[in-house]
Amino acid sequence: MATTRRHHCKHRGRPCIARTGSALLILSGAAWHATAQEAASAPDAAASATANATASARPATQLTPVTVTGRAANAIASIAGFGDVPLAKSPLQAAIVSTEQLRDSGGIGLTALTRANASVGDAYNADGYWSTFSIRGFATDNRYNFLRDGLPINAETSLPLDNKTRVEVLEGTSGIQSGTSAPGGLVNLVVKRPEGTVRSARLGWREDGTFSAAVDIGQRFGVDEAFGWRLNVGAEHLDPRIRDLVGNRTLVALAGDWRLGADTLLEAEIETSRQSQPSVPGFSLLGSKLPDARDIDPRINLNNQPWSLPVVLAGTTGSLRWQQRLSPDWKLVATAMEQHLRSDDRLAFPYGCSKHDEVAYDRYCSDGTYDLYDFRSDDEQRRTEDLDLHAEGRISTGILTHHVTVGVLNTRFTLRTQPQDDDTYLLGSGNIAGTSIVPPLPAGQAKIANANRTERSTEVYARDRIELTPALGLWLGARYTRLHRESHQFDGVTQSDQTAYDQSFTTPWLAASYALTPDLFAYASWGEGVESTVAPNLGMYDNAGQPLPALKSRQFEIGIKQSLEKFDWGLAWFDINRPQFNDIGATCTGNASGPDGNCLETRLDGHAHHTGVEANARWSVDALTLRASAMWLNASLHDSVSDPSLDGKRPTNVPSQSLRLDAAYALAAVPGLTLRGALAAEGDRMVLPDNSIRIPGWSRLDLGVSYQQKAGATTLTWLLGVDNALDRRAWRESPYQYQHVYLYPLAPRTWRASVQIDL
Repeated sequence: MATTRRHHCKHRGRPCIARTGSALLILSGAAWHATAQEAASAPDAAASATANATASARPATQLTPVTVTGRAANAIASIAGFGDVPLAKSPLQAAIVSTEQLRDSGGIGLTALTRANASVGDAYNADGYWSTFSIRGFATDNRYNFLRDGLPINAETSLPLDNKTRVEVLEGTSGIQSGTSAPGGLVNLVVKRPEGTVRSARLGWREDGTFSAAVDIGQRFGVDEAFGWRLNVGAEHLDPRIRDLVGNRTLVALAGDWRLGADTLLEAEIETSRQSQPSVPGFSLLGSKLPDARDIDPRINLNNQPWSLPVVLAGTTGSLRWQQRLSPDWKLVATAMEQHLRSDDRLAFPYGCSKHDEVAYDRYCSDGTYDLYDFRSDDEQRRTEDLDLHAEGRISTGILTHHVTVGVLNTRFTLRTQPQDDDTYLLGSGNIAGTSIVPPLPAGQAKIANANRTERSTEVYARDRIELTPALGLWLGARYTRLHRESHQFDGVTQSDQTAYDQSFTTPWLAASYALTPDLFAYASWGEGVESTVAPNLGMYDNAGQPLPALKSRQFEIGIKQSLEKFDWGLAWFDINRPQFNDIGATCTGNASGPDGNCLETRLDGHAHHTGVEANARWSVDALTLRASAMWLNASLHDSVSDPSLDGKRPTNVPSQSLRLDAAYALAAVPGLTLRGALAAEGDRMVLPDNSIRIPGWSRLDLGVSYQQKAGATTLTWLLGVDNALDRRAWRESPYQYQHVYLYPLAPRTWRASVQIDL
């Protein structure tokens, strides 16, 4: 059945162009956990040698001690970019969470970040696909907002955590650390490195039938233990509560280092991973009605056609880092990293309603049916190459002390695709009960062109922390970025005319801080971030392929933090303004031809204004530890030219408040036994841009118990948990992607168990 629907749609995160214009956050439970691991991302060789020698000297029966705090008050976040300054003394909001804590919280992979802090949420974070987040209400860009050991990577893939020691989240505009990125924040993955003798294994089970196994082993050897290695291997059979979602995941990673002397350290690592699993489309509005989540079975997968294929996400990433201590005050660091990704992106894709008596391309039909398409884009290959060289050290100028970092980063990214199946061909109608079966795309159907991209950028950056007095500090940063980007459409034989452009810009950042007491720290900061793009390279756009002005977002922030022995807390107010583009009707001036003879033009169209307050606290007394994280957010749109009625309206899928509470109680009567509970709560979210429909707020309770058992030289850690213990039914998020509404339900009650063995 050939379609009469005049759309060209692509799967999540890709352009979807309609005749009506441009077509197309799980914030869930548990409070913030963070380790107070005082290790900068680039420690000097001498300090590293001392720490590792100490670790090696421990008795085999002694576990490495870990201190847990609410916001990692004494921890150092390498993503902050200010060396060994702890977060409690840094003029910014950042969060650190160990990957073990992410795993034990009940989350799945990197999506567990949404359980860790109220400021971090999901943005169209579908099961079986790559993870996408929002921070402070702004969706991150998987092409530009993710780092690995401080260097840019592409996150349009599954990012494994088995060989990562922690995840760092920078909250706020990120121009000081990234040349181009969406506002809200950055996510940085920190790789596990050799750290003495490590012997650990873990087995896990998750309802319905997901089984996982992982090992983490390593040691130092040679004269004075000059050499070290760390091996991580993980495998998982995926069979979650959602039906028709069986898959598998594997990872192998090896890291090593060589201490060439007291002042020289050479590090190398490589990982390869693969995930194969079908993906899950969302539900939607049924005509003008918001379906009641209590009437929807959250286990239904609308991607359940007999011909549905899994999404395959494979990648290999490796890096080489050289650190040289030049003097007691200066260090030079050079790092090269390369990432190769391959993906097969497939989905039985529900989109819109084209019934003659009910045509709506932003929702499903009122009777629960929808148009169904076959999206397949195989053999997408992405490659990122980074080379960073920087020096960091201390300079004294008169009575002032400067802690300086200067460096240059070169990045090259390429995307190479194959022609994709025609996803504009209407296969038939599906339904939200998941019972409709339609035929696949007919054999021999013509392929359509896909996009290839090449990007190159050079970033020169400098940061300076100035000690004006023992209590007063001034923090300065600037990054100059020069980039070249080009793209074209490729149909397997010929390619369209190349679209190319060059841009350059500078993103400054500054802050002032004052230590009110040795434990109480206040600050104020201002910074910019930049996004850069071109108008869609399609005929209906009058400015197709033309570079658009760089979007400069700006943020003000004021914060206060206190870190005591048994009580930590922090409070921050932020104000972010971000200009935005929109597709606006225009009179054709060239060869463009749009729907019904009209054209579209992508241009600046107002701005988003997000003002909010973040609060966090940790209180520990005797056997009880309480942690809390909350965000109150006032997000609104302003100065829209295309639709002035949207002025003052809330953006879609952004709650005005979110809360995470976590409690742990160690039973004195049973040494090693700890009871745990976590509560997540979210306010309502807007479903449509005009705010005429919203989904209600929701809350969820997770429970767990852990038991640490000693058996000679072995420590066993048993964990049993249940997520959504009360089996609440609710819409957890309402992403509005490419002018289409999607609804994702809370996951049903899910049991999980694991055991970790440490030797």
